[in-house]
Amino acid sequence: MLFYEKTLSFISDLYKCVAGRVLCQLQACGAADVNAAVRSASAAFTVWSKLAGMERARVMLEAARLIGKRREEIAEIEVVNNGKSITEARLDVDSARLCIEYFAGQATTLSGQHVQLPGGSFAYTRREPLGVCVGIGAWNYPFQIAAWKSAPAIACGNSMVFKPSPVTPVTAVLLAEIYSQAGAPEGLFSVVQGGQETGSLLCHHPSVAKVSFTGSVPTGKKIMEMASRGVKPVTLELGGKSPLIIFEDTDLENAVRGALMANFLSQGQVCSNGTRVFVQSSILPPFLKEVARRTKAIQIGDPLLDETRMGALVSKPHLEKVLGYVTQAKKEGARVLCGGEPFIPADPKLKDGYYMTPCVLDGCTDDMTCVREEIFGPVMSVLSFDTEDEVLRRANDSALGLAAGVFTKDVKRAHRVIENLQAGSCFINNYNITPVEVPFGGYKASGIGRENGQVTIEFYTQLKTVVVEMGDVDSLF
Repeated sequence: MLFYEKTLSFISDLYKCVAGRVLCQLQACGAADVNAAVRSASAAFTVWSKLAGMERARVMLEAARLIGKRREEIAEIEVVNNGKSITEARLDVDSARLCIEYFAGQATTLSGQHVQLPGGSFAYTRREPLGVCVGIGAWNYPFQIAAWKSAPAIACGNSMVFKPSPVTPVTAVLLAEIYSQAGAPEGLFSVVQGGQETGSLLCHHPSVAKVSFTGSVPTGKKIMEMASRGVKPVTLELGGKSPLIIFEDTDLENAVRGALMANFLSQGQVCSNGTRVFVQSSILPPFLKEVARRTKAIQIGDPLLDETRMGALVSKPHLEKVLGYVTQAKKEGARVLCGGEPFIPADPKLKDGYYMTPCVLDGCTDDMTCVREEIFGPVMSVLSFDTEDEVLRRANDSALGLAAGVFTKDVKRAHRVIENLQAGSCFINNYNITPVEVPFGGYKASGIGRENGQVTIEFYTQLKTVVVEMGDVDSLF
């Protein structure tokens, strides 16, 4: 179900980032629409929460089947709006489908605990749904995030009102359509469009039980503050400035591939990216040579072509912001090994799109802006280190702690380093691998709670304790 306020005066242009042209105009939802969406979600919750887990699972599995059937359609729409390559967009659709399948299985296994008490009495716990949940998505993974938030919520018996980013609002509507076609009650997953004002209305709504947000740290803090006024739990998946540590004993070719995956997926617009690449000094020269060679070979252009590996950044202001970070890095003493410039594809239809060449910065130091701040673009900052203790201290010197990675052939060192890294999602000899079966989320200012994995059930349910007396009341009065 999609809600929108036809009479609202605020209208924003939705740009086709691959070509720099207006794709359509978006009307934001106002208070009347938000109220209608929450009412519809409340009605759906009344029905949905009473279904057996197996009944909810059937609907979810049908939704997953429909996503698989419409994979290419959804991926192509994601490309047009978001700008990422069709190869990556297909993987995003697959992740969404797998997430819904996984939590369909979890819906059938929700259970509590039985505790035997003295005298034959006993107690038990029940995991019960929260009610109407709000999901607020980001623009880098529009369809995938909508699925990652909705799947655990509805598996537990909740309903969800979802607000996608106003920059990429389209594919969440397709997910709502698919849930409806799969047999979900009307209002179980509703989409409202808009920006900050619409999000504020959702967070403050008295009938909303929980808010789950993916986005920047400053916005996450505001959402946490708004939700706290209603004592509502939040799940926050926020920014990162993650370290990737490459030791001298590693397979260099494998480490270079990992560094590229850690920096250039989705044009570098990934919160978990390992953009602080720490390379042990003894292998720094060959690493730089190979990473620059492979970065220069990345094919940029029309993201709808299978051979393209890097599409357009999401908007013109964002492109200018990322290019500004490269300029600032040069002013602070970093050396550009390659890239960091606007790119104009050969296809004249794409000449006004928001493209840039992926950038590798050498000679970076811990105090540089490019090392301290999240750029959210295809910019890799390479730093040299000598010892394990040194690199651990430097890697943890950040207010953020979303992800971290290590490349080494020494198994003991790998686990020792991971144990001491202050990050919620860690990788050994790989990077940016996010199977839906395992939790994803951060330490420190990178967020609260987790997406995916069995533990997510805890964030979309509330625990009820029931004590059953089998004898007489032993009263003090």
